[in-house]
Amino acid sequence: MENRMLTRRAILAGLGAMPAMLGSVGRARAGTRRNLSIESRTLDVQGRAAKVYGLSVNGEFKGLDLLLGEQFNVRLTNNLNVESLIHWHGLTPPVQFDGVPMLSQAPLRPGAAFDYDFPVLQSGTHWMHSHVGLQEQQLLAAPLIVRETGTPVFDEQEHVVMLHDFTFRDPAEILAELQGGGGAHAAHAGHGADHSKMDHAAQPAAPAMSGAMLNDVVYDAYLANDRTLDDPETLQVEKGGWLKLRIINGAGASNMWVDLGALTGSLVAVDGHAIHPIPGSRFPLAIAQRADIRLQIPREGGAFPILFRPEGVSARTGIVLTTPDAAVQRIAATADVAPALDLSFERSFRAVAQLPDEPVTRTEMLMLTGGDAGYNWGLNGKSSMHDVLFTVRMGERVEVMMHNMTSMSHPMHLHGHYFKVVAIGSERIDGAVRDTVLVPPGETVTIAFDANNPGNWAFHCHHVYHMNAGMMGAIAYRDAA
Repeated sequence: MENRMLTRRAILAGLGAMPAMLGSVGRARAGTRRNLSIESRTLDVQGRAAKVYGLSVNGEFKGLDLLLGEQFNVRLTNNLNVESLIHWHGLTPPVQFDGVPMLSQAPLRPGAAFDYDFPVLQSGTHWMHSHVGLQEQQLLAAPLIVRETGTPVFDEQEHVVMLHDFTFRDPAEILAELQGGGGAHAAHAGHGADHSKMDHAAQPAAPAMSGAMLNDVVYDAYLANDRTLDDPETLQVEKGGWLKLRIINGAGASNMWVDLGALTGSLVAVDGHAIHPIPGSRFPLAIAQRADIRLQIPREGGAFPILFRPEGVSARTGIVLTTPDAAVQRIAATADVAPALDLSFERSFRAVAQLPDEPVTRTEMLMLTGGDAGYNWGLNGKSSMHDVLFTVRMGERVEVMMHNMTSMSHPMHLHGHYFKVVAIGSERIDGAVRDTVLVPPGETVTIAFDANNPGNWAFHCHHVYHMNAGMMGAIAYRDAA
């Protein structure tokens, strides 16, 4: 019965992915106008008051919950005293609604508002966040959930978990320190090399590059739904009941492991797209990626920590699942240092939805470069923010081979499209459909996407400090209006 339920669930989620991949969707249902506002708020982090940002819907910071096929009918108001703008990560709107300054629309001035209206074409676990400067590091992000149906298809509880790395410091001060040759990156910068002019055509993928660095920013805390393990969120669950966790890594610079502890679950979707279920108790989640995990609570009940462990550090965060009357023990905020994320899981993912069987008409090479003492990052040996990396034509099937020549991992995100992971190193795979994929040091990852959404689209590393230090560019449609 369990396998049958998971298969039905995966197929249903996969059906939501197919229209976006194929570029054909029915007429969207009219959506209710939602008012979303960019706000300042205050959190308690380890007993200290922390002023951060947030996205509010009617005074609550829980995000948006939509239905597949309805209109994304949202009025966004900026209530900050600085400019801001929001990107709808996981959706594929027309380019003028994508929320990227200088590419899609101008940032919203303080007090200004903008109306968004486009069809919601992809169900799944998505999120929304600022694309202005380092505001994402200041927690300007929230879940964006799109459901296949208005009523639950399966008898299961559901819970969304939003992850953040947190610093009491001004992120702009951290970036300036890094660019000045200081901070956590300083001792490591000399170990890297500029490989942008090497011939990489026949080089095999390496498991890790010599002198690789996992983190270049030191954090004060890690948050799960705005809370630390000093005072974790507790979620009451039923003995023997089923639970789906929608987990979003909204961290600015921290790849993480999802650790189910004593429980075993099945990873059923990544980045909002169904995969054939992968059983396990530990799963990787790079910056900006999402994971849907389905699990059953033991019939005897109890308290079950679900932990989120950033790679390369001992600190961690989490939530606790509890059945009625279960005692919750204090959970240590530190443990063994978490290992680096690699591509072993990525190799095993298999998408439910498939790309149409069409020939590749364009192949591009994208070198991930930089990481010198001046904290310059780039693509194809050049630091930029909006420069065009390559052009495409409407209707093309495009493959992009990304080769990481730096000593840090890069979660690469393409706006306005979904892509399929088709190769890791020289190994061709029938991989997951995603919008963000991790490229570790020395590795090559190849993706394929259909050029079906005209415009100039951002393509960047989602490590917010790397992006703001130049690891960002754009793809442009040659026949776009």
